[in-house]
Amino acid sequence: MKILFSNYHHYLNTNSRNSLIYKNLTQLFKRRLFLPVCVLIGTVALVSGCSEKTSEHQKKYSILVMSKEHVQYVIQTDTLDGGTIDPIKTGASVLSPKRIWFYMMVKNGNYFYINRKTDYFVRNRIIDNQFTPIDSLHLPDMRDLENYNWYHPDSLLIISYPGKMKSPLYARINTTTMTATTGVLQLPIPYAPFNNMTVGFSEFSKDKLWVGYTYHKSSPEGYGSSDTVYVANLNYPSMSLNKVFKDSRSTYPGSVNTSEETAFRDEKNDFYYLSCPGFARGGNPQQSTAIYRIKAGENEPDSSYFFNISASSIANHAYGMWYIGNNKAIVRSERKELFKTFEDHYMKPHMEFYEVDLTTKAVHKLALPLDKGTSRTCVLSENGLVYISVNSDTEGNYIWVYNPKTKSLKKGLKLEGDVDYIFRLEKLYN
Repeated sequence: MKILFSNYHHYLNTNSRNSLIYKNLTQLFKRRLFLPVCVLIGTVALVSGCSEKTSEHQKKYSILVMSKEHVQYVIQTDTLDGGTIDPIKTGASVLSPKRIWFYMMVKNGNYFYINRKTDYFVRNRIIDNQFTPIDSLHLPDMRDLENYNWYHPDSLLIISYPGKMKSPLYARINTTTMTATTGVLQLPIPYAPFNNMTVGFSEFSKDKLWVGYTYHKSSPEGYGSSDTVYVANLNYPSMSLNKVFKDSRSTYPGSVNTSEETAFRDEKNDFYYLSCPGFARGGNPQQSTAIYRIKAGENEPDSSYFFNISASSIANHAYGMWYIGNNKAIVRSERKELFKTFEDHYMKPHMEFYEVDLTTKAVHKLALPLDKGTSRTCVLSENGLVYISVNSDTEGNYIWVYNPKTKSLKKGLKLEGDVDYIFRLEKLYN
C-alpha cells in the first residue's frame, strides 16, 4: 500500500457573525490542531466569503471505502435499500491518515480518530464534501488505539497500549467540550514470554467496568498470544481493579473493536463477547473461537455459557459479531482452506456470514458471495432488517439486505466505480 500524505482542508462556518469566526479561530489555536501554515492562512482569507453550510440536510449513513489506488473516500447517504452511488467520484477523499478505516469512530455526524504521529485526538466533519478537521485534543502516548466505548451520547472511553511492558492507558473524553480524564488501567503487565498486551472489549455496568484482554508475544520469529481469556472487573469511576477472571478455552476476547464489532448487550442487558484466537488476530488457531456471556447484574462471567463457534457447523475461526435482536447475531468467519498467508487473508475473498442463535446455538449460513478484507465494520441492524456490505470480486460491491424473519436476502445499494473495499458501514447519528 503506497504512502499517502496529508492534505487537510479547512473550513469555518461564519453564520454571518464575526464573533463566532474569531471564537472558532481562537479555539483552533488553543487546541493546537496540526494544520499546515498555508491552510491556516487560507482559512483567514476565506472566512468572509464562507456561506452557511452546516445547516444542510443531515444524511443517515456513512460509508468508508478504499479505491484500487489505495485512496480512502467517505460518502454519506440516506438509503441502503437500493440505488447506486459512486464513492470515488462523489465522496470526500481521506488522504490522511492512511489507515483511518482501522480506527475511525463515527458519532453524531463526526469522525474521530487518533493521529498516530502527533498523539492528537481529532474531530472531523464532512463540509463542502471535504474531510475537514475542526477540533482536537492532545492525548500523549495514546496512539495505538485498541478499544473504544460510547458510554454516553458525548462520552467516549478509549484504551491504548503504550508498549514498554506497561499497563494500558485510558482516556474518558467529552467529545462536545473536547476535554478528557486520563489514567492507567490497573491491569497486570505482560510477563515472559509475552512482551505486549491488548484490550479487546470494555463495558460499563453501573459502578463497574468490565475489560477483556490478553497477552501477546511478537518477535522476528513470529507472533502469538497467550492461551487464556482474561476478563477484569474494575470499579468505576475510580478505575481500581477488583478481580481478574481467567478462561483457557480460548484467547483474545473482543479483538480490535475499532475495526470490527465483537461485543454487545441484548434486550435483557446480558453482555456477549467473541474471542478471536484465529490466524489473523490471536495467532493461536489451535484454540476455538467462542462466544462468552456476562449476565446482567452478575459480578463474574457466566462460566456455564460457551458457544464454540469453531466446533459448530461454521467449523472455522471468526473475527466479527453483530447483534440483530431476538437472541440472534451475525458472525463473520473465515474459510481456512482458501488462504495461506496473511496477505491472502486480507486480499482473497474467503469470508462468510452466519446468523447464530445465542440461546439454542443454532447456525444459519447466509447465501452471500464470499467477502474479502480481514477487518471490516460491515453489519448494521435497523428496523428489523440487517444491512451487510460485501466486497465481491464476482458480484460487485453491494449493501445486501437481510430479513431475519423471512431469512431472505436481496441486493440493496450498489457501490459503483473503482471501489476495492467497503471498509465501514455506520449510522451517522445514534
